[in-house]
Amino acid sequence: MDQAWEDRALPIAQGQTISQPYIVALMTQALKLTDRTKVLEIGTGSGYQAAILAWVARRVYTVERHPELLEVAEARFAEMKLHNLHTRAGDGWKGWPEQAPFEAIIVTAAADRIPDTLLDQLAVGGRMVAPIGRSGDTQKLVRFTRTEDGIEEEPLIDVRFVPLVHGARDARSGSR
Repeated sequence: MDQAWEDRALPIAQGQTISQPYIVALMTQALKLTDRTKVLEIGTGSGYQAAILAWVARRVYTVERHPELLEVAEARFAEMKLHNLHTRAGDGWKGWPEQAPFEAIIVTAAADRIPDTLLDQLAVGGRMVAPIGRSGDTQKLVRFTRTEDGIEEEPLIDVRFVPLVHGARDARSGSR
């Protein structure tokens, strides 16, 4: 609790981290949300970023690969009475195709490339913010915008995120 007011990433369960408040704010702002925006979040983690999104956007869909983390986050969402937030345990690389298209997608783990499946779920005019780069290296936070002609990329700042891992974990066995 002594670190709660510090602007830095903090460890949470399952070897994951909660992003520093500055990065949460920057990524949220870069999405250009309105109260009509439908958002997909990849990497629920503690639920902090998802809760911020739920206060700003119309509807939030969040995917977490660790069922244990998702269960704790869902309890927080219920306590906060966030009724516009929908959760799923699963593989973030797959997104949530049944709910696509999304006007905004936020990826809270780094990949060396954006999964095509996520780009395919982005509406025309939609924005995706994601860290791009290898784990252990400095990564680049990038805003992707889908236009009628394709995808535009805008680098924002250098960051360090946990890796975006393929697959989902099975809560019963601890395997993917």
